[in-house]
Amino acid sequence: MDRIFGVHASALLLRSQRMDVLATNLANADTPHYKARDFDFAAALDRAAGHGPLRVTHSRHIGGPSSAPSADLAYRVPHQPAVDGNTVEADLELARFAENSVAYQASLAFVDGRISTLRLALTGGR
Repeated sequence: MDRIFGVHASALLLRSQRMDVLATNLANADTPHYKARDFDFAAALDRAAGHGPLRVTHSRHIGGPSSAPSADLAYRVPHQPAVDGNTVEADLELARFAENSVAYQASLAFVDGRISTLRLALTGGR
């Protein structure tokens, strides 16, 4: 599948994970002492594509690639923390959510185009 969809299959999974993280942050915008979290999408995508520092020669080796990409969550440092200890900045979270949504849609459109092309090739243009 990597040869067909390229990095977009992993990107869709990671974008979906990030959407969940950002939605959780927004849902807890008024929760006292809640700490906003996020992950570095580019680093997670590099790891999913096998560009990380760890190289293995067999899938059963310790630290071998997993079936689904994942990201390491980190706490976000706020520009202006709230008095109650909450670090969610709703306007910035909404902007990140919108940016992530647009990137998700772009990857989805690419995958959809690839599937349409494959379907056309398999059916002979009918």
